[in-house]
Amino acid sequence: MRQERGRSVWAAVAAVLSGVALLAWRAAQYGNWVVDDAGITFAYARSVAAGLGPVLQPGAQPVEGFSDPTWLLVLVVGKWCHLFDSGSIFGIPDFVLYPKAIGLLCCAGILVACHLAARRVTRWPALVTLVTGVVLALIPSFVIWCFSGLENALFALTVCVLAVRLFLAVLDQRLWTPAVTVTAGALAAFAALTRPDGMIYLAAYPLVSLILVRRATWLTALRNVLYSGVAFAIPFGAYLAWRISEFGRLVANTAVAKHQSVPTVHDLTRVTDLVHYAGTPAVVAGAGVVVLALVWASKRRESLVALLVPLALAILSYCVLRPDWMAQFRFATPVWALGAFVVVISAAEVLAVLGRRGRALVALVLVAALIPSGVAWAGNAETYRGNSDVPLCWIALRFGRYFNGYADILNLDKGTLLAPDMGGSSLTSRLRLIDMAGLTDSRIADIKAGTAHVSLADYVFEDLEPTFVHSHGLWMQNGLTVDPRMSRDYYRLQQSQDTSSPDEDWVRKDVVHGDRQLLQLRAYSSDVLSHLLSDYQKTGECGTVLRPGQALTSH
Repeated sequence: MRQERGRSVWAAVAAVLSGVALLAWRAAQYGNWVVDDAGITFAYARSVAAGLGPVLQPGAQPVEGFSDPTWLLVLVVGKWCHLFDSGSIFGIPDFVLYPKAIGLLCCAGILVACHLAARRVTRWPALVTLVTGVVLALIPSFVIWCFSGLENALFALTVCVLAVRLFLAVLDQRLWTPAVTVTAGALAAFAALTRPDGMIYLAAYPLVSLILVRRATWLTALRNVLYSGVAFAIPFGAYLAWRISEFGRLVANTAVAKHQSVPTVHDLTRVTDLVHYAGTPAVVAGAGVVVLALVWASKRRESLVALLVPLALAILSYCVLRPDWMAQFRFATPVWALGAFVVVISAAEVLAVLGRRGRALVALVLVAALIPSGVAWAGNAETYRGNSDVPLCWIALRFGRYFNGYADILNLDKGTLLAPDMGGSSLTSRLRLIDMAGLTDSRIADIKAGTAHVSLADYVFEDLEPTFVHSHGLWMQNGLTVDPRMSRDYYRLQQSQDTSSPDEDWVRKDVVHGDRQLLQLRAYSSDVLSHLLSDYQKTGECGTVLRPGQALTSH
C-alpha cells in the first residue's frame, strides 16, 4: 500500500511538472513581451513599496488606476524582496521575469488543484492532470495572458481553487459545513479583489447550494449562504471602505473610465466568440462528453455540477464585460482553465464505464475534434508573436525616454505629457503624465463617463494646458488634434505618413525659445523616431532597469 501510494505521488509530481514545463516552453516563445497595461500596476507597486502611497508617479494625486489589488500586493512583495523592479535575474530584466515566474507558479497551482479533484474520481489522476496541462499549453489565449505581466494567472488560479473546493465539498457531502462556507466566500472575495469581474463568483456557492439543496436541508443551506456572504463582505468591505476614504469612489477609477454598460440579453451571444476560437468541433465533442458524464456518473453527477457552475459564471462574465480591444480574449482565461479540466475529467468518467472499443472510439473522436483547433491555435500563436499587443518596452521607449529627450532639449525641469499609454511611460518618464484614456486620471474618467459636464477638449486646453501632447490611432478620434486651439497654442513636432495609423507629437509654443530650438526638436524626432518605429516588436530591448529620466540618444 505504501509503495503504491509513493508511486501515485511521484506520478502526480511528474504530471504537474510536465504540464508546467510545457506551459513555460510555450510562454518562452513570446520572449520578454509584457503588455503595457501591466506597467500601470508595476508603477503603482513601485510607489507603494517606496511608501509613496497608491500613486502612478511620485507626487501625483492618489487615483485607483489599477483594478487588481491582490496582484499589486504580489508585485509590492517582489519589490521589497528585490526580486522585481530592481535589475536583472539570470540576465533577464526582473520586471519581466518576476511576474512571469509568478504566473508559472499560478499555473502550477491550477494543475495541482486539478489533480486534487481528479484523484478522487478517476483511476488516472496523473494522466488527467497532464492532459489538462497539455490542452492549456495549446491555447494561445491562456498562455499569452497568463504570462503578460497582468493578473490573469492569479485570477484563474483563484477561480479554479474555488471550483475544486466546491467539487470536493459536494463529493464529501460537506457543502454546508462552516469550513466550506467561509472558504467559498473568502475565495470569491479574493477573486473580486484580483479583477472587478471576479465579484460574479460570489454567486458560485449560492448557486451550487440552490441546485443541490434538499427539502430537509434548505434552511441549513440558506444559513450557510448568508455566512458565505459575510465571509466575502469582511475582506471586500474592508477594501471598499479604504477605497472610499482614499479615492472617494465606490468603484475603481478604471471601471469609471471604461464606462461598463448595463449587460443586455444580446451580450450572451458573445459566447459564440469563444466557441469559434476554441473550435466548433472541439466544443461539440467536449460538451458531448460532459453530457455523457452527467448521465452515466450518477454517483458523482452532483460534484460535476459544482464544477460546471463556476465555468458557467466564467463564461457569463466574459459575455457581459465590455469587449476588450486587445487580441486573444484577455478576459477568458478562467474559461479556458475550467473548461479544459471539466472536459478532461468528464472524458475520464466516460472512459471509465466503457469497454476497450468504446474507449478507443471516444478518444479518437476527441483527438480528431481537437486537430482543427490545434491548427488554428498554432496560427494564432504565430501571428501574435509577430504582432503582440502594445509591448511595455515599446511604450517605455516611445513615450517615456523619447519624450524625456524632448524635455532635455528644452531644459525643462517640470512639464506634463498628455498621452494614452501609461504603463512603460510611468516607469521611465520624468514628465507628469496625464492619461488620455482616463484610467489613471479621475477627471478624464468622469468626462469619458459623461458625468463631468465639461468636454475633453475644454479640459485639456483650458485647464490642463499640457506641455506635450501625443495622439495616435483611434485616439485621434477624440478631436484634440483638429481643435483650433491645438494649432493656436502648439507646434506639431512630427506626423506619421501612414494615414491608416496616424501618429502625432505636439509641444506648447510658450516653452519653445525660438526657431532654432524648434528645429532641434524636429531634428531629434526625425532622427530617433524612425529607428524606434522599425523596432516596434523588439520588446526585450529597453534594458534591465526602467527609471524616470532615462532618455534616448540620436542615431
